[in-house]
Amino acid sequence: MVGTSPSDSSPLPGSARQDKSQKWRVSPLDVAYHFGTSGLSVAVATGVTHPLDVLKVRLQMQLVGQRGQLTGMGQVFIQVLKNEGPRSLYLGMTPALTRSLLYGGLRLGLYEPSKYVCDQAFGSSNIFVKIASGAFSGAIATAMTNPVEVIKVRLQMNSGSTKAGPVREMRKIVSEEGVKALWKGVGPAMARAAALTASQLATYDESKRVKLCHPILYLDLSRNNLPLFINQFMFWLIVQILRRLTPLEEGFNLHLSSSIVAGMVSTLMTAPMDMVKTRLMLQRESETLGRYKNGFHCAYQVIRTEGFRALYKGGFAIFARLGPQTTITFVLCEKLREVTGLKAL
Repeated sequence: MVGTSPSDSSPLPGSARQDKSQKWRVSPLDVAYHFGTSGLSVAVATGVTHPLDVLKVRLQMQLVGQRGQLTGMGQVFIQVLKNEGPRSLYLGMTPALTRSLLYGGLRLGLYEPSKYVCDQAFGSSNIFVKIASGAFSGAIATAMTNPVEVIKVRLQMNSGSTKAGPVREMRKIVSEEGVKALWKGVGPAMARAAALTASQLATYDESKRVKLCHPILYLDLSRNNLPLFINQFMFWLIVQILRRLTPLEEGFNLHLSSSIVAGMVSTLMTAPMDMVKTRLMLQRESETLGRYKNGFHCAYQVIRTEGFRALYKGGFAIFARLGPQTTITFVLCEKLREVTGLKAL
């Protein structure tokens, strides 16, 4: 898919828009490459980081409705290996890859067209347009693929369900809970995906065009070494703070420290939404507490019965998964786009 940057050779705004319209006349094969490269890159990243996703779900479902000592990620990992075997770390892999191909293709694939429409409507493609385009892409992609996510989470939590397979699990959900059950947790999931995609894509897009303060910082950002959804201003701000308050000099150590801090901040912001989404999707596991009415009611019930810290169950697994997933997704996507003759994101 070709880009939407204004034509420098056209002196008139009208002709510049006409040039951009010409550039967006693409073939069906280009569209297939555009969505295919996005979906495939996300699917590969999902396959590599899937064990951390399984551990995250297990951690989030600890002591439902109870207060008590939580088991750490390392101990849960050992328990899963000992009691269920190594294959249990890949529970729900089939729906996870299916969702990644669809969700990844839509999430990344809808970003450029959305940005183009906003550019045509408002005559600008500034950072706010990019954030809005990313939020729209993430929310729509999540709404369309939520049923596959529900099936994935159910399989990850219940190792006995894998013998039946994802298709039979879907039939079971529909027969016992109704079709609407496939969209459990869609509200928090859309909110989370909108925030993640907006920050991730706007950051990646803008950071390749704006050299914040130093060329070194620009290079780090353009390679997307940051975890998901960290905007460039946050990274720049943390760099400045660390430079003032610590003896760190400009370079790798400073940027690595800034990335870790930024990833922690982003996890603190989004882990509660991920927790609520998981609890709603695994509603059957929480029937002893009564049914959650919506995302806000779920969060309230978790805080009331388990304490505020319960909203961050599985937080370390989320943090550990962000960096590798983002790096693999963007590096592979850019390479695939290069091979298929598409312009870089």
